[in-house]
Amino acid sequence: MLDKVLKEIDPKVSSKKPERKPDSKEKNVIALDQKLAEGLADEIDRHQCSMYVLYHQYQKHHWLVEGPQFRDLHLYLEASYGAVQKDLDALAERMTFLGGIPTSSPTALAKKSYIEHEPEGFFPIRTMLENDLAAEQILCQTLRTTIAAARKGQDFGTARLLEHVLEGCEDRAHHLDHYLAEDGLRA
Repeated sequence: MLDKVLKEIDPKVSSKKPERKPDSKEKNVIALDQKLAEGLADEIDRHQCSMYVLYHQYQKHHWLVEGPQFRDLHLYLEASYGAVQKDLDALAERMTFLGGIPTSSPTALAKKSYIEHEPEGFFPIRTMLENDLAAEQILCQTLRTTIAAARKGQDFGTARLLEHVLEGCEDRAHHLDHYLAEDGLRA
């Protein structure tokens, strides 16, 4: 039934050409060195792509969590994917300041992400949270590198935004570490 409906939809929508190609850059309007702005836009795009992967992972875990700490974890995971979504939106907005076009299609997001998608299926909650912690740690490491580049190039607006995003990642990593403490969740 769904296939029939999809065949009736006008296929011209997906065949239209964009005015600007996804990896094209406009001149940045905030008076930064253009080469710096383009490089930072590319790095920010990789961060927002990676955060989309993490967003979906947190959402999956929110849907699948079970066990004696269900309520606390369910609420924590919901708050986490909400915070990640807010931060990745801010990153995508900053890209436009720098003249970039944020990646938005699911396939392209997954390709540009430096965080791997967790395989489909159900995992014990401890494994899910360990995967979340590993992703947050990778984000922390890569964000610090881009913050240093932004500061070096005197793009203090980007540095400040990335520092805010980093603080959120560090906070979630800290909470995940507490959930995974020795007397916490069992495998």
